[in-house]
Amino acid sequence: MSSEPDPQHVTQGNDPTRKRRLRGAFANLLRLSREIPGVDSFAVVTLLPVPLLLVAGVFGGLAAWTALVWIGLCMFILDEALKHPSPDAPEGSEFPAADALSTTLAVVHFVLLVLGVAAMSGHTMLEGPSWIAVWLAFGLFFGQVSNSNAHELIHRPDNRLFLLGKWVYISLLFGHHTSAHRLVHHRFVATPDDPNSAQLGEGFWSFAPRAWIGSFVGGYEMERNRFARLPAIDPKAPLSARIKARIARLGPYPSYLLGGLWFAVLFGMLFGAEGVVAYILLCAYAQLQILLADYVQHYGLSRRRRGDGSFDPVDAHHSWDAPAPITSLWMLNAPRHSDHHAHPAREYPALRLGDLTEPQRPVLPRSLPAMAALALFPPLWRRVMDKRVKALQQDEPRGAEGASAR
Repeated sequence: MSSEPDPQHVTQGNDPTRKRRLRGAFANLLRLSREIPGVDSFAVVTLLPVPLLLVAGVFGGLAAWTALVWIGLCMFILDEALKHPSPDAPEGSEFPAADALSTTLAVVHFVLLVLGVAAMSGHTMLEGPSWIAVWLAFGLFFGQVSNSNAHELIHRPDNRLFLLGKWVYISLLFGHHTSAHRLVHHRFVATPDDPNSAQLGEGFWSFAPRAWIGSFVGGYEMERNRFARLPAIDPKAPLSARIKARIARLGPYPSYLLGGLWFAVLFGMLFGAEGVVAYILLCAYAQLQILLADYVQHYGLSRRRRGDGSFDPVDAHHSWDAPAPITSLWMLNAPRHSDHHAHPAREYPALRLGDLTEPQRPVLPRSLPAMAALALFPPLWRRVMDKRVKALQQDEPRGAEGASAR
């Protein structure tokens, strides 16, 4: 790793001569292994395919296949070419533009969602086999960029940003993730109580329904327990206050369910039954990407149970990190997953990899999207990953804290 630059230098955008300049942002991508990427670099990588997706949604054809190849293949090739991860931002670095990019990506998400449903339901000039390319390309964007962005937003302390992230998830018929991720996954990660932590030897197609149902139920139970601890409603309070208190006690799950239904009805009104089918197909493929990320990032890792029944604290040994530089920008540093679990409120440009040579450090052999694609084929996945999990277990000092296979 290179020496750490001054945090204030990062706060001001890495290089004043390149700040807010598109040409400088592209130039910065060529120096990812040497310089800390600013928000402009994240913006270039996440927004670059958006014009292609817009053209693909309207016209289909070459633009649709180009968008799919760029998202599904070209970024993998760039990761393999660049190899070395970007340096970590120093502790205390600030990125004032990070929330602005997140807000922009949320707006882009809703625009693309409407266009994607319109295109796939026959309300644009899209026709022929490019329908498949549009479905896959839009679904990859929703499952990898929109998900990563919504994940960031639901961890933000600003309630407006939190609600924006919540509604991105609701629009993907995955609203419960807003509760389950924060209240279940972060608390119980790498333990048997977390439905989104995959066990050693568990194939993705077995994991996916267990994780979906388990997180839905687990999130609901955690929300119900939270509101059960609220003080009793004062019968002498004004009627409006009592109504608000009763609505609050329902928790967010009605909004997840009714919000998803609202989107389905809206697309049905706009684009007919074909629109509802197209909407469900897009959501299904996006959810597949989200579940694949969960599966890959904690596969086979578990926290040691202590004598008092509690578990070891979460640390860098309980998540698989992926240092690939381009897809890290594409997914807003979600592949730097262990640092997110250590610091959930840390902004995405400030997430750190730390020392990847540390013993027992789980590091994926390829980028997160590449490993997610591999996970679709359980025999191949197990051939690549099971030996790595077992190696971590064998290298673990007896009695020491760290990662262990289930």
